[in-house]
Amino acid sequence: HVQLQASGGGLVQPGGSLRLSCVVSGTIFGINVMGWYRQAPGKQRELVARITSGGSTNYADSVKGRFTISRDNAKRMGYLQMNNLEPEDTAVYYCNAVLMRPTFNDYWGQGTLVTVSS
Repeated sequence: HVQLQASGGGLVQPGGSLRLSCVVSGTIFGINVMGWYRQAPGKQRELVARITSGGSTNYADSVKGRFTISRDNAKRMGYLQMNNLEPEDTAVYYCNAVLMRPTFNDYWGQGTLVTVSS
């Protein structure tokens, strides 16, 4: 049974930092793209950042220069380092991964809430 488990959300003041983690469990042959998405109240889910198996990254314009996505393939982990957080970053953050089992399938974690408020 394959699962993605996200963690690391919480309440932080504007200008603060948080690090989100996502771990992949279950039987897989490999991890292709890993990504983080977020959904704020009343808004659609949007891509925050994505990283390929080769390490190429892309970011939403709103987080460039503040967020950093990374991964540890040996540990099956993905990370999102969020610095200089703004109230507009408040949302439920979801990790996503395209996993090879052996065909490629798209999986989502359960979401972790990030609240940026003073």
